[in-house]
Amino acid sequence: MERTLVLIKPDGVCKSLVGEIIKRIEKEGFKIVALKMVRPDRKKVEEFYEPHRGKSFFPGLVDFMLTAPSVAMVVEGENVIRKVRELIGERVPVEASPGTIRGDFGSDGRRNIVHGSDSVESASREIRCFFSSHEIFSYSEKDWLNSEPG
Repeated sequence: MERTLVLIKPDGVCKSLVGEIIKRIEKEGFKIVALKMVRPDRKKVEEFYEPHRGKSFFPGLVDFMLTAPSVAMVVEGENVIRKVRELIGERVPVEASPGTIRGDFGSDGRRNIVHGSDSVESASREIRCFFSSHEIFSYSEKDWLNSEPG
């Protein structure tokens, strides 16, 4: 199964969209295998956005990501990288289709609610930015059926 990092950015957290975004991901049949609220420091944000270092928007993006906590999650499923990016929508919300997360809730190209990895390589690097291997879980839909109620 393929995995991707989904990061609900400070604007998504502050607009109380965490539950809505998780609902949309799960409704598509994807499994959340890791989840936590994070407030990364400047060094961690710069590490995460390293591929964009030197671009004109980099300083503003880093500053924005420091304004409030984010929610990081690892999402698993078949073709999850491509499908989650379709669910998220275009980077600039006015270009995103209605019904996508950014189309419904985004403000502008940087305050666009949510990030999703764009490739297997990026997903691997980005997941390591926020999660250690012991924080990512494997489970089956039926695992709970084999347990005795307490």
